[in-house]
Amino acid sequence: MQRDAMTGFRDAKAPGSLTEIRRQDGADGEAVVETNVPARLDALPWSRFHTLVVVALGVTWVLDGLEVTLTGAVAAILKQSVALSLTSEEVGWASSAYLCGAVSGALLFGWMTDRLGRRKLFFVTLAVYLAAAAATAASWNAESFAFFRFFVGCGVGGEYAAVNSTIQELIPARVRGWTDLVINGSFWLGAALGAGGSLVLLDPMIVNPALGWRLAFLIGAVLGLLILLMRRWIPESPRWLMLHGREREAEEIVASIESQCARPRRAPDLERTPKIRLKRRAYTPFGEIYRAMFRLYPRRTLVGLALMASQAFLYNAVFFTYALILTDFYGVDGSRIGWHLLALACGNFLGPLLLGRLFDTVGRKIMISATYAVSGILLLGVGYLFKEGVMTAAQQTAGWAAVFFVASAAASSAYLTVSETFPLEIRALVIAIFYALGTMVGGVISPWLLGTLIGTGMRSRVFDGYALGAGLMICAAMIEWRWGVAAERKPLESVCEPLSQVGE
Repeated sequence: MQRDAMTGFRDAKAPGSLTEIRRQDGADGEAVVETNVPARLDALPWSRFHTLVVVALGVTWVLDGLEVTLTGAVAAILKQSVALSLTSEEVGWASSAYLCGAVSGALLFGWMTDRLGRRKLFFVTLAVYLAAAAATAASWNAESFAFFRFFVGCGVGGEYAAVNSTIQELIPARVRGWTDLVINGSFWLGAALGAGGSLVLLDPMIVNPALGWRLAFLIGAVLGLLILLMRRWIPESPRWLMLHGREREAEEIVASIESQCARPRRAPDLERTPKIRLKRRAYTPFGEIYRAMFRLYPRRTLVGLALMASQAFLYNAVFFTYALILTDFYGVDGSRIGWHLLALACGNFLGPLLLGRLFDTVGRKIMISATYAVSGILLLGVGYLFKEGVMTAAQQTAGWAAVFFVASAAASSAYLTVSETFPLEIRALVIAIFYALGTMVGGVISPWLLGTLIGTGMRSRVFDGYALGAGLMICAAMIEWRWGVAAERKPLESVCEPLSQVGE
């Protein structure tokens, strides 16, 4: 690094590098990064690297889907367990404990992710999840079960912030929507794994019921160990590195990714790649975070909260309590719950997979509004048929599968929206805040509410809960249509300018 005596700048440009760091001896003496790293990341063709990112980081949603489905699948067994003997209300409270943990973990680890980096938090949050998942299998009463579920939620909630921010910052803009929806939709691969595993582990002809539910909760711990190995090859986000003064590392990572592509870009092309100028910073003060959310982008904040809260209410209301619906209203044996959840999981995964491309082509506002509105209308219809008692258990499951084929794409787009429409400096924490607020408003309350309504034994009371969820989804659709952001195929820095960006 050399200092130019004539200009007062220090040039940190490495040989062959296209990223420059300059420190001006002026009023504030702040270092300014001039870089084309974001544009180069967005211009990359799809490569083996991107596939690895999708697999290694997308597994987060597999874990969440696994945990949610296992809780639903074993609910009836936990009520019969000699060790636990949970009531319907206690099942609901344990589910709410998981969601409270997810809220706490998202906020804590989201704050740490923006300060310490995306990659470090991959391993911290996964370690918390692993330990708590294994401990859940050793629960001895209702209190210990809820306690361990709280920390399982902490790990998963923390993963949402670290992983979502990294995916947004590594995936090219032109396929960001579809990729994000499919990754979020992988939640349902975890749900399918949990449902399939429960069919074996909860079958008294195969495994002792007293042991089966414990083994079911160990599935996540085993899967988590495999994820640790896969993530060793995922680098730190170059966008985060360039903001925190580690420009050489950012340059090396981008160059390495480019070298893996089938058609590496030539130096002249790279020189013409657009650059941005950013002030380096170690962290973003809470006052500036508040200003960004409620002064600069209040409408985006409203949209994010509406989307997150409504989808959280719908999903947590149904999936944390569906096993109770099947056992209490349809007389389905607890060991057969997995078949119904497996069918729902398949429909949910197909939704983002088949509809996801439209979010990049037709556009964000149209697709998000449409999927939320249609989800709410379908939920209201299926809930009404349940209230009238005109469906069998299989028909009820088919109805939910139709609802969630659309709702799954809608829910995934909520995470896409909050992670791409706010500045780079606060991306992870904002994801955590919206996840936390949405989960508290729509998720923590819904399992308890639906569990209580199911406990009344009255279909009409349960329908009231479904109708509330439908209303929230339709309201969210209207808010998105009015104030949503058309972010399709645009660079993140174009969708929302970084707080530290400076002019020429």
